This record gives sequence, C-alpha cells and structure tokens, in this order.
Amino acid sequence: MTAGGGVVHGEMFPLVHADRPNHLRLFQIWLNLPSKSKFVQPSFAMFWNSDISVYKTQDGKASVTVWAGDYFLDDNVIQNSPPPDSWAADPNNDVAVLHITVQPGGSIVIPKANKSSDGNSSINRSMYLIEGHESNVKVDGKVISEKVCLTLDATKDVAIELLDDQGANVEEVQFLLLQGRPINEPVAQHGPFVMNTQSEIRDAFMDYQRTQFGGWPWPKDDMVFPQDKGRFALIDGKETRPPSSSADETCTS
Repeated sequence: MTAGGGVVHGEMFPLVHADRPNHLRLFQIWLNLPSKSKFVQPSFAMFWNSDISVYKTQDGKASVTVWAGDYFLDDNVIQNSPPPDSWAADPNNDVAVLHITVQPGGSIVIPKANKSSDGNSSINRSMYLIEGHESNVKVDGKVISEKVCLTLDATKDVAIELLDDQGANVEEVQFLLLQGRPINEPVAQHGPFVMNTQSEIRDAFMDYQRTQFGGWPWPKDDMVFPQDKGRFALIDGKETRPPSSSADETCTS
C-alpha cells in the first residue's frame, strides 16, 4: 500500500480456530517515500498467499518467500507489481523483502544485490534472525546464537548454513531480509505519519482532522465480520477474494 496523500486502512484477521488460540505473527514493513511523492494518489495492491513466489532448494531444506524484489524467481515468473508510486516500483531502488527459512542440514546462498555495483548510491541490506537463534546457524561461516539484526555488505553473496550434527535441539531458522537504496532525505515521524519536517507532520494531522482521508466504509472502527465471510479485501468500493483453493480458512466449530 502507498498511503501518499492519505488513506484510512485496516488489517483484520479471520478467526480460523474456534476451539483453540489463534496465534498471529505479523511483519508490518513501512517503505518511506521521497518528498516529491508524499502526496501522490493512495494506492493498494493485494497479493494473496497463492500470488507469492516461494523458492526451494533442490533438497527442500531451505526456502525463500519473495514478498518483494527480483530474487529467486524462475525465468518464467514475473514479480508482483507494487503500487506505481512506491519506492519499490522503481527497479533502480532494488527493494527486496525476503523471508528465508533453513531446516537442519540445509544451506542457501543469498546473491549480492542486483544494483550493488552500478556506481550510484549504495544499497542497504539488513537481515534479522527471527526464529531459531539457539540452533547456532552460520552466516558466512560465523555462528549466530542470538536474535540479531545483521548489516550485510550488499556487494557480496552471503551463505547461510544450519548443520545437522548438534542433536535433537536443532530447529529451523528464519530470517527476514530487507534491502533497498536509501532515499537520503530527512525523516520526521509521529504516530502513523512520516514526512520530512515536523511542520509537515502538523499539517498531516490537520489534514486528517479536516478530511478523514476519505473516511471509513463501516459503522465501527473495530468491525467484526461474520464467521462465514472469509478472507476479503475492499479497495475503492470493490471487494476481492483469494482463489478458492486458499479461501476456505473460515472458522469451524
């Protein structure tokens, strides 16, 4: 989603199980916009689970879910297009969002950034170890044994390896890799608003108070929908749903 000039949005999650807890793990990743694009028309692109490319190594012990970026894609696969004014929409910005999973005995090499040696501003690359820190995973030969954020050199490949000789306590490891060309502009942030100056932040609050950014289509802020409604996205008054193969995760008693 590109908020641009302002939009009210909400992310709601279906009750899958009626008889046990419904656990949720969520990454909410914000991409900033350059000052010239702060007031573009808001835009939204919905990618259902079946729309997302997943790469697996030949032995099946490592995989990469490619949420954004031109990485680990087969030749016949075209990456989903982000909103047109997103920083990720320009290939020169080399934005990537990758979820990497490695099973015991597995390994994978993350290739260097596509734009790492083009002579322009450098590409920033960070990788978060989010699960399995007790498994002593190796990143470029160095054992990582705590949840960390690694700042990587985007001009080099990086190898991830999880040995399977440590006994029964070895669990899969998961990383979140974030990458992109820096915008290199001042950042001012307050609540949900990200601008370049504090004055612009104050203007954004006044804009919201005056216009509500187009409003909210439902009578309550915390809407709860019927159990049989299933997953849906409402964009510009049009409701879309996932393909039937992945749309049946509604609550069953």
